[in-house]
Amino acid sequence: MKEEKRGFSSKGFSDKGFSTRAVHSGEIRNNQFGSITTPIVQCSTFIFKNTEEIEKLAEGVAGRYEYSRYGHPTQFAAEEKLAALEETEDAVLFSSGMSAITTTLFSLLNSGDHIIITDDAYKRTLDFCKKYLFRFNIDCTIVKMCDYEAIENAIRPNTKVFFSESPTNPYLNIMDLDRLVGIFKGKDILIISDSTFATPFNQKPLEFGIDLVIHSATKYLGGHNDLLSGVVLGKKELTQPIRDYLKVTGGVIDPHCSYLLLRGLKTFELRMLRHNETAMTVAKHLENHPKIKRVYYPGLPSHPHYDVAQRQMKGFGGVITFEVEENISYALEFLSRLKMLSIGPSLGGVESLITHPATISYYDYTREARLEQGIKDGLVRLAVGIENAEDIIADIDQALL
Repeated sequence: MKEEKRGFSSKGFSDKGFSTRAVHSGEIRNNQFGSITTPIVQCSTFIFKNTEEIEKLAEGVAGRYEYSRYGHPTQFAAEEKLAALEETEDAVLFSSGMSAITTTLFSLLNSGDHIIITDDAYKRTLDFCKKYLFRFNIDCTIVKMCDYEAIENAIRPNTKVFFSESPTNPYLNIMDLDRLVGIFKGKDILIISDSTFATPFNQKPLEFGIDLVIHSATKYLGGHNDLLSGVVLGKKELTQPIRDYLKVTGGVIDPHCSYLLLRGLKTFELRMLRHNETAMTVAKHLENHPKIKRVYYPGLPSHPHYDVAQRQMKGFGGVITFEVEENISYALEFLSRLKMLSIGPSLGGVESLITHPATISYYDYTREARLEQGIKDGLVRLAVGIENAEDIIADIDQALL
């Protein structure tokens, strides 16, 4: 299979610090305009000056493009930067996180195969596995998160993929990656981890032996609530079939979103340091608040996977989940009284967002089905932005009547 050559790389920065790589890796600095920022190559079709250039394209000569569905310069620059931050060979960008997940699974699974997925994976990921994969004669087993015995017992001769998240949504459960990799060692089963909540700043699953990492780049990587994107990262021998499949299915990222992602990544380390610090401060305050029944945050000793998080994570992210009075009306009234925090279902941006999963994310579930998923009436998820911690705390305090 021909290796794609892009005309720029992360060479010269692999031994540099995280923020240096975030600023410089992948950038097209030798562009014809001399611009310090990578240009937005807003184009669908790339023309050839002559027939010799067509031959260069077929040979994989650097800097030669054909059609933006197959890749464009701004996309490749963003992929190079992401691969540098994850410290891996390759990154493949998509139009959304769900496109990254579905395209990856479709490219790796065939009719008759079996996949194992954990029970508190993202709702839409579970929907895809439960409601759609069976149409292609792909069987799915759902196991309890962090039940390592159940995970091992679910393995079949035709199991090809294990898929999980860490941390998970909304309880921020942390998978013991060393233990997980040990279960699948020598079994020729690919392990895929959705590491959106962790980010490559706080945790690098590939270092533990995970095969592929997926992020919703919409969240912390973009960081400004202004783009949709997803990315899968790993060795090229695993990512190339996914890239080939993407060229057929067409869930490509456009040039402008690629540019926004490049811009957001330049301040990635600065933002993550603030997310981590502020979330810890807020989580500690909430845990001591008389109106809060329970707080879930991996950086707190009260979290069930605190020891694992301490061992394998650099920081614990900006998401805090907590329980108020077990009453939907009270939870909604609490959200309505907030003055600075915005109500919304996403995370990872500079603005703090707060959501009530029972009514915003699981509105189409019966109460019984929702409770089976652990989504309680008083459960609230806070995605801390980069505002001052004291202002976030003050807004929550005044709303907790």
